Amino acid sequence: MISTNDLRTGLTIEVDGEVYSVVDFQHVKPGKGAAFVRTKLKNMRTGGVVERTFRSAEKVSRAHIERKEMQYLYREGDSFVFMDNETYDQVSITEDQLGDNINYLKENMNIFILTYNDELMGIDLPHSVELEVTSAEPGVRGDTATGATKAATLETGLVIQVPLFVEEGEVIKVDTKTGDYLERA
Repeated sequence: MISTNDLRTGLTIEVDGEVYSVVDFQHVKPGKGAAFVRTKLKNMRTGGVVERTFRSAEKVSRAHIERKEMQYLYREGDSFVFMDNETYDQVSITEDQLGDNINYLKENMNIFILTYNDELMGIDLPHSVELEVTSAEPGVRGDTATGATKAATLETGLVIQVPLFVEEGEVIKVDTKTGDYLERA
């Protein structure tokens, strides 16, 4: 058990049988009455964000999320096969469990699998990944003054907006949190 005064961004807690990650917190001490902690919590199972207020010094259970490094091997139907780097055990994870993260997975890529009491909570991708542009329209000459962008399809099937100078066949870095173009690799 930890006090709500000790809540920090990224900490995982268990409230009402659900596992949450603290997205944002604010300690509030009003002029009148007792202090409280206002939080934004992300549900680790559903991905939904809720706002919750706790009394100051209220106790909550800490949820210990296990991070295990695994390597993405291949796709088999609607599931993705990962291998434990230490024991070489293989685990299949469905497309529904991965969500939008499948747009950033490349074969032989190392990621972290997040589990709580042997239940899959999700995966933790690196902050950016390098992906090849498989198709992009040629940039129109003279259109660069406005910082214009064009649509490009990447090797995983993800379509993002890239600057006009990016050509088909180039490898670019993509932010895995926002899906934005970062730079050429």
